[in-house]
Amino acid sequence: MPTRASRTLDVMKAIRAKIAGRALSAGDRLPSIRAFAATMGVSPSTVVEAYDRLAAEGLIRARPGSGFYVSAGALPPLSLAGDRPQQDLAVDPFWVSRQSLDADPAALKPGCGWLPAEWMPAEALRRAFRAVARGGDGLLAEYGATRGAPTLRRILMGRFAEEGLEIAPDQVLLTGSGTQAIDLVCRLLLRPGDTVLVDDPCYFNFRALLRAHQAKIASIPYTPSGPDIARFEAVLAAERPRLYITNSALHNPTGATLSPRTAHRLLTLASAHDLVIVEDDIFADFEPEPSARLALLDGLSRVIRIGSFSKTLSASVRCGYIAGRADWIAELVDLQVATSFGGPSPVAAELIAGVLAGGGYRKHMEELRRRLSRARRETAEKLAGLGIVPWLMPRGGFYLWCRLPQDVDSAALARAAIADDVVLAPGNVFSASRSAAGFMRFNVAQCGDARVMATLRRAMAAAPSAPDTAN
Repeated sequence: MPTRASRTLDVMKAIRAKIAGRALSAGDRLPSIRAFAATMGVSPSTVVEAYDRLAAEGLIRARPGSGFYVSAGALPPLSLAGDRPQQDLAVDPFWVSRQSLDADPAALKPGCGWLPAEWMPAEALRRAFRAVARGGDGLLAEYGATRGAPTLRRILMGRFAEEGLEIAPDQVLLTGSGTQAIDLVCRLLLRPGDTVLVDDPCYFNFRALLRAHQAKIASIPYTPSGPDIARFEAVLAAERPRLYITNSALHNPTGATLSPRTAHRLLTLASAHDLVIVEDDIFADFEPEPSARLALLDGLSRVIRIGSFSKTLSASVRCGYIAGRADWIAELVDLQVATSFGGPSPVAAELIAGVLAGGGYRKHMEELRRRLSRARRETAEKLAGLGIVPWLMPRGGFYLWCRLPQDVDSAALARAAIADDVVLAPGNVFSASRSAAGFMRFNVAQCGDARVMATLRRAMAAAPSAPDTAN
């Protein structure tokens, strides 16, 4: 039986069809509510709702006391094919983001940085949505508190305590996303021209964000146990950087894990050179067991931990966090008020808190870890058949950082694949030194479709060679 919502959509579709067929033109008066309700066999209230929604879209407009009229310049619904990303733009740190976010829904995305929607806990999110909808009117209509929802902050503090990181409430700030968390830290601690250390390779959006802050980027070769310590120490002495931004757990893009020895050496060097470390912990829950954490070893003295739940719960319901020194958090609160007027969406924060507190999150992550372990093995086997070899086999997560065969140029390969609606992540978008042309990052959760390997095979046959790389 048709629902009220479906009947409303039917009325809207009928009006659009009349405009598209020129039965109604700009300035024409729409049928009266009662007359059109009789024509469509629906209630007058359904037509009122349909007309109101079409007016909100700008297709029609209301004249008080006169009725509804077709807006000037009204056209049929626009085709958004032109909104697809330009494929001829430079293959830079923004390239993978543009191609992944704006790709056709039918496109394959082995280069993207998130899990497929069907891998996420949709039912748990729906239950949390229903619980939020039953909440008070203030939750649905008002700004967020400056430090973010207390419920989610308490949950985060409990999770930190399980690791052994005991912190006070004034050391945690919720943000609109993990990216916003880094942006706020950069606003607080950087000035144009300051030097920031990043891994080589590193998450491409670190570089994009630092470019926006007019920072000077110095890169450190990354090894299977963390950054090259000898090179790290040399750059500290030569460049006097302000920040070092990194992933400790399941490093993006390599999947490597920071060793305890390297972690201790990093903190010793940071203390000696007055360096602040931003530890992006977004992949922590994908680890089979916790590895060395800079924030835990340092006690949040000169390490700032950031994270979010966009990889494990939902990239649509975004909320990040910052954990750090209380004096820095106080300044970051004011910065967030200045740039966003308050903390993140209370709805988003309560949704995430509801899922985390519901008991199903741990089971969800256990299942994800099992599923990803199988996908890593299967994807590595398929890639091996094409001569594509992982740099290392990660302990967890969904990335494989791979060397291409015969020095195939990954940027050329990505350009060839995008023509077949397959989004790849070429190596040099992750490399400040541009030394990773022969590498590519693969998201194993997005590689199950046979067309991915078929496209890679065709594209590699036509792609030009890459210069030799040292990574």
